[in-house]
Amino acid sequence: MYPRLEINIPKLKHNVSILSDICKTHNLDMAMVTKVYCAIPEVVKEISQENVDYLADSRVENLKNLKDINLPKILLRIPMISEIKDVIEYVDISFNSELKTIYKLNEEAKSKSKIHKVVLMFDLGDLREGYFEENEFFKVVDEVLRLENIKLFGIGTNLTCYGAIMPSTENLGRLARLSKQIERDYNMPLEFVSGGNSSSIDLLQKWNMPDGITNLRLGEAIALGRETAYGNIIKGTYQDAFKLVCEIVELKEKPSLPIGEIGMDAFGNVPVYEDKGILKRAIVGIGKQDINIEGITPIDKNIEILGASSDHMILNVTNSEKNYSVGDTIEFLVQYGGLLTACTSKYVFKELIYNENQEEVAYN
Repeated sequence: MYPRLEINIPKLKHNVSILSDICKTHNLDMAMVTKVYCAIPEVVKEISQENVDYLADSRVENLKNLKDINLPKILLRIPMISEIKDVIEYVDISFNSELKTIYKLNEEAKSKSKIHKVVLMFDLGDLREGYFEENEFFKVVDEVLRLENIKLFGIGTNLTCYGAIMPSTENLGRLARLSKQIERDYNMPLEFVSGGNSSSIDLLQKWNMPDGITNLRLGEAIALGRETAYGNIIKGTYQDAFKLVCEIVELKEKPSLPIGEIGMDAFGNVPVYEDKGILKRAIVGIGKQDINIEGITPIDKNIEILGASSDHMILNVTNSEKNYSVGDTIEFLVQYGGLLTACTSKYVFKELIYNENQEEVAYN
């Protein structure tokens, strides 16, 4: 069935093992972030066996589907008050930045005779979630420590996801200092000081991670084998653990420049085209409803993506050495945005591959 996303389990397990080893070398534990592939339970069950400390996702629904996996579950996105009951039921640790929400978590945890762990988020300048002023932050710490059914498990931060602010010894050093101040002022250990995501790998491998950071949350580094500060490949990892395969539904020679007055396309944009003469154009059965076309790359380097509508993607195959026919397939490597959308789409079929001897497209 096409379009199809092939998920190579041995390659993913290999990447998990490499990243876990990197973290352990630096005395950090690793939360495996599963959101980019929608926490497909069969995938998570297989690859979480490779020395993973936590499972982390932004959706309670995904963590609910992982309830049978015996690892602590972290909710990365700030809980909505409307989902508090499910958070207490299916989540062990939640990231928080609103005291009102923490009060609600405490009430629900008390009604279920549970202790819920929270991580307080501090904003180091990326301007996504987290407390921004230290005075407010410590007032919240005071209040959280008074709650009977809430345990302050740790503190954390997010970098690069919104403001694209890079992890550094200076900004993560501030997070480490905050954790040490909490430990000193309240005479309590913090088990969890989370220094960011896959963008922190470069800093870690250069041995510049400040003392006091104990955890990283890794998603893209595992899924695609690259750190996200500079986009560099992580040595020893696979970049093709996920591969998109699409079927050709039309193959014709047509002009490269549409004929007539150009108005808005199906998405309200006015496109601009370059006249390249007559092209051999292949249409494959996938579109913007299913995939972020800026987030995929044809494995055949002589193929160019011309564009897409909601249901069709148009390719220039003029210079390809392969003589494609209708019914043939074309393969793509996926970047983060392409993988996220392909996994979210119910129209993209997912196939798990367990064959360790599958041809290696991109291994470093």
